[in-house]
Amino acid sequence: MDEDAEQEGLSVLRGKPVGGWGLLQIAGGTGLAAYTVWALVLMPGFRRVPLKLQVPYMPASSKQVSNVMTLLKGRSGKMVDLGSGDGRIVLEAAKRGFHPALGYELNPWLVRLSYIYAWRAAYHSRVSYRREDLWKVKLNDCSNISIFLAPSVLSLLESKLLAELPDEARVVAGRFPLPTWTPSAVIGEGIDRAWAYDIQSVREAVGGTHRGSDV
Repeated sequence: MDEDAEQEGLSVLRGKPVGGWGLLQIAGGTGLAAYTVWALVLMPGFRRVPLKLQVPYMPASSKQVSNVMTLLKGRSGKMVDLGSGDGRIVLEAAKRGFHPALGYELNPWLVRLSYIYAWRAAYHSRVSYRREDLWKVKLNDCSNISIFLAPSVLSLLESKLLAELPDEARVVAGRFPLPTWTPSAVIGEGIDRAWAYDIQSVREAVGGTHRGSDV
């Protein structure tokens, strides 16, 4: 680091005003860092997905994870997180006794990160993270589903879930509710809110078994 750059950094730490050139350097560095994260971590998960089906990565908070588990309390069997990100919901499901606990995530960097977290928790042999497009995954044998996805894709996902899930399945949506379904239970406030949907009840509300998928 040259002397001028060092002085600029010290002036920031000391609370002194930074000149226009210093601000430009800071902004440029921040922009470069953001682009690097996008290019290396986020972009790979979007390349193979049509624009309308792309879902940005946003990690679930500890409260959101807790709310999902509360809505699945008393249930067992296979647990699947669609768009599992860094894998924290799948990991917590495994800790709560769900088996198998499985996450589908298209981004390879997030899949690797998920396994790192699972390894650190000594649960790497009890979870599975697969680099697969959630729209192409078959859900016929899934009884517990969690989704933290963008509102733009939820209406399409409704069709897929109704077409594939068994009657005994429960779907838990975080951050945003499924647009046309009536929830069986709701927990939390604001961004931490989660909605539970029982597939048999949803099918009865829409007039029987839904066939086919728009995806």
